[in-house]
Amino acid sequence: MYKKCIYCGAEIPEESVIDFCSRCGKGVWGEKMFNAIVQNMEEARSKGDLVSTNLPETQKEFKNF
Repeated sequence: MYKKCIYCGAEIPEESVIDFCSRCGKGVWGEKMFNAIVQNMEEARSKGDLVSTNLPETQKEFKNF
């Protein structure tokens, strides 16, 4: 399954810890900062601290508010 990059709409793997593609991420933050963001997000996911907002289930929950 895939989700869409929040910047360009490109498909990215559903299990990605970020909601944008690497091309857009590197374009916005540069390669070094992009890699740091991904690493920190992956560490947060492994600790159970990551909350993803670009998932259909989460979007349905927000529509109920």
